Amino acid sequence: MTDSRTWFVIVNPTSGNGSSKKLWPKIEQLLSTYEFEFKQVFTEHSKHSIELVQRAVNQGYKNIISIGGDGTLHNIVNGIMLQNTLIPSDISVGVIPIGTGNDWVKTHGIPKDIEAAIQIIKNGKTAKQDLGKIQFLKDSKTPVYFNNLAGVGFDGYVVSKVEKYKHFGALAYLVGTLMGLSSYKSFKTEVTIGSKSYRTKSLMVLIGLCQYSGGGMQLTKSPDPFDGQFDISLAGDFSKWDILKNTIKLFNGNIVNFKKVQCFTTERIKIEIAQKHKPYIQADGELIGNGDIEVSILPNSFSFYTK
Repeated sequence: MTDSRTWFVIVNPTSGNGSSKKLWPKIEQLLSTYEFEFKQVFTEHSKHSIELVQRAVNQGYKNIISIGGDGTLHNIVNGIMLQNTLIPSDISVGVIPIGTGNDWVKTHGIPKDIEAAIQIIKNGKTAKQDLGKIQFLKDSKTPVYFNNLAGVGFDGYVVSKVEKYKHFGALAYLVGTLMGLSSYKSFKTEVTIGSKSYRTKSLMVLIGLCQYSGGGMQLTKSPDPFDGQFDISLAGDFSKWDILKNTIKLFNGNIVNFKKVQCFTTERIKIEIAQKHKPYIQADGELIGNGDIEVSILPNSFSFYTK
């Protein structure tokens, strides 16, 4: 078995338009300077982190460092939640953010400066935040877990566009939003929150744990990753003009005050699509499929290194 003080370092070489790979020699030197004992592995495909985490935990690793963006962290979280060796919250993750959006770290004040992020990990302070669990209702797909924000509809459509604009950095999400306006259509849905159901035509349904997504957008009212509740934004049938004139509000948080947005808090939400064409579903900026889903909260289930 591996010494529990040894770190398993996962590097996504494609994160930040290849920045992770370029910066790895510097990161490796700093980890050695700060006296980390570690083993590093480079991911080779989009879901590789899930497999790597499961293998690492089976080998005795309890401390993981994520070097990449929000998608890399998302897959590490899923690897932790899908393994059966340890209680998930007994595994702690440190994050060195090198990605397109770097949204999750903004909530927790983890800096993009590499040495400062390593210092936080070295200091050894951890916190436990809530996670969301997405279950598909009409097929046998493996559940998907998320640590930041998930959504159905337009935000998923934007994620499907973002890949080709990643050279813009965080602005890729804004470009994807504007590019998606011409072809996206709202969808018919029934959303069940607690004992109440809402039949509506929606632009998107957003399920928030943390404050930022989509390169700094603030899409839910007052998310708190430690309160055991989702923050929900149910965006109604926006016109293209509605989206254009409210673009700045996507970033300053005022979109939740627009008349076509309803806000809720809940521990569980069910989203059923009432039309043949099923909109995209995204979790932490990763496309995960489409269909009817139920999403439940898992309090204090993700342990991470923090300031």
